[in-house]
Amino acid sequence: MDFQVGEKVIYPNHGIGVVESIQTRPVPGGKISLYQLRILSNDSRVWVPQQNADGVGLRHVISASDARKIFGLLGDGTIDQQANWKGRFKENSDKMRTGSLYEVAHVLKGLTFISRKKALSFREKRMLDRAKFLIVSEVSEVMRETVPDIEARVDRALERCFTAKARTTARAKVAKAAPRPQAAPPRRAARAS
Repeated sequence: MDFQVGEKVIYPNHGIGVVESIQTRPVPGGKISLYQLRILSNDSRVWVPQQNADGVGLRHVISASDARKIFGLLGDGTIDQQANWKGRFKENSDKMRTGSLYEVAHVLKGLTFISRKKALSFREKRMLDRAKFLIVSEVSEVMRETVPDIEARVDRALERCFTAKARTTARAKVAKAAPRPQAAPPRRAARAS
């Protein structure tokens, strides 16, 4: 994937950056081309080798239609999280590293759901905050809406998800508790006299 100077890109786990320059630098055995990115959230600089841009998950900003799909995903009523803390943390860390906003949305949804039931560990709380920041900042950039407006929309979508999940869970409990019709006892064959 090639990026141009001045283009906004997404650097996984850091958010939106701007390609400030593309430079070639000497290294042992030849030369290497690098993208110099300025991360907008904290004004830091990051150098990404051009040939490794895909490997680190550097990507273009999502489209407006993808942003609408993110809201659909956040509100769809499905929550998929491991109960085991270690397994969940590893799985969520892997999702965050992909750079995919869809994967980040799964992390946000799952951790928000868990946080409503019990306190998250410090590391998971930090991951939850990072996931929300990444979604809100990119979607607000794409949809050209303020961060508070997008944050409110994200919160409403999550609320729809949890309401739908609660309804589904309640229906499943009712169905499980409902008495099942019993089969009639088998008939005995009449004896011949």
